[in-house]
Amino acid sequence: MESLRIDKLPDRTPVKLTISILPELNDALADYAAIYAEAYGQADPVTELIPVMLQAFLDGDRGFKRNRAKLQKDSR
Repeated sequence: MESLRIDKLPDRTPVKLTISILPELNDALADYAAIYAEAYGQADPVTELIPVMLQAFLDGDRGFKRNRAKLQKDSR
């Protein structure tokens, strides 16, 4: 079979994660959502903002990226 220009898509099945947070963090997340709504003119629930926030945090963490790459290389 001929290979295609793109690879097979990775698993995109969402994983549900339930966590408990402190009231102060809950308040900060609610404030973030309010500021986000004011900045972009669109109110999105905190539950939709959190995954994007976590991804941005991980994407910006150079130490995590470096160590994750090493971990993945070592597990091969």
